[in-house]
Amino acid sequence: MPTYDYFCEANGRKVEVSHKMSVSIATWGELCEKSATPIGDTPAETPVRRLITGGAVIGTTGSGNEPPCATGSCCPGGMCGL
Repeated sequence: MPTYDYFCEANGRKVEVSHKMSVSIATWGELCEKSATPIGDTPAETPVRRLITGGAVIGTTGSGNEPPCATGSCCPGGMCGL
């Protein structure tokens, strides 16, 4: 499932959350609910915006901390050559 970064201008916080591409998050309350983040002093109806990032996909295998290949970065053409 892809992960997305959202930013709230009212509190200056950036939150990463994983959700389906079809899900739309528009408010701080929705973002906190999806990411299990405490809402704090920011009103739930405060708007948030999704940041443009490279995106990431969280897989179901491994610990999630392994690099995509032995080089520790993306491999050209999707091939590690290992």
